[in-house]
Amino acid sequence: MIQRVISTGEHVFFPRIAQPGTGQTDLEWVEASGSGTIYSFTIVCNKSPEPSYVVALVDLTEGARMMSRIVDCEPDAVRIGMVVAAHVGEVDGAPAVLFSPADEIAP
Repeated sequence: MIQRVISTGEHVFFPRIAQPGTGQTDLEWVEASGSGTIYSFTIVCNKSPEPSYVVALVDLTEGARMMSRIVDCEPDAVRIGMVVAAHVGEVDGAPAVLFSPADEIAP
């Protein structure tokens, strides 16, 4: 789910009580498409046996940008501009929105 300003149709992320810049408070929750594009990323390298992982800024189709992890892909295969799809997974035992390359998500 993502917030949308009813009067303008613009999406807002992270959740808040007013749209940044305009102060519009007519926000509603709508279902997000779950798709996006990698804007930027970094590979976090760990010592063995912990695997390295990717933290990325993802431009959502709705126009907002969020930070998340890229999974189901080797870190060296991640590229700026890669199309990704969201799903709910776990990070350190807590639920999190994660992204995988769009062709890795089954329909």
